[in-house]
Amino acid sequence: MSGENRARGSSRDYVYNVLKDQIMNGEIVPGTKISYKEIADELKVSRTPVREAFLQLNQEELLGTFPQIGSIVKKIDLDLVEEGRFVRENIEKAIIREAMISLDKEMMLQLETNLTLQDFLLEKGSYQRLLELDDEFHCLVYKGCGKVRTWNMVKQMNIQFDRLKLSRKLINHDWHIIVSQHHQIFDAISNGDAILAEQIINDHLGLVNVEKKDLNGESSYFLTV
Repeated sequence: MSGENRARGSSRDYVYNVLKDQIMNGEIVPGTKISYKEIADELKVSRTPVREAFLQLNQEELLGTFPQIGSIVKKIDLDLVEEGRFVRENIEKAIIREAMISLDKEMMLQLETNLTLQDFLLEKGSYQRLLELDDEFHCLVYKGCGKVRTWNMVKQMNIQFDRLKLSRKLINHDWHIIVSQHHQIFDAISNGDAILAEQIINDHLGLVNVEKKDLNGESSYFLTV
């Protein structure tokens, strides 16, 4: 970690964003012990913003603080993954129904542009950017329905779900299926087919259940109890 290229905002936000990104991407692996002093020294900040960032990461179930041990990066909690998936699936079905009415031509164009980029990056094998476009696609649907705060709430509840998706060293995503499903969702919205759209959402978000079976024996990364 480096103090260079610090993002704008407070030191606390900077520390929080750096640590969260590294935990989510598996750069700091589950079970790693981290200390205020270590992080403060590496990021060249005082300990106060580090403590505040640690508190926020604790609240998001990414860090655990234990007496006489300190702060440790938590394992991915598969129960929280499932709860997050359940909430998102049911809210997203309602959002898709709303999208049939609310999405205007400009938002449909933005979705179509997103899909074009997905196709291009799939061909190039640029999977990190595909992850970002995956999120952006769904966010655009919520935004087009005037439900940005709902999207932010769903994302907050799906931190463990997203962490699982980002575990690319452990899980092999079939991006052809994911991109194809995005196209099917777009077509269903375009055609006003709510029943088909809901079914695709079920299949799309249900992929995490398939992915959980493909953890390549890395049980040390996952909390299942």
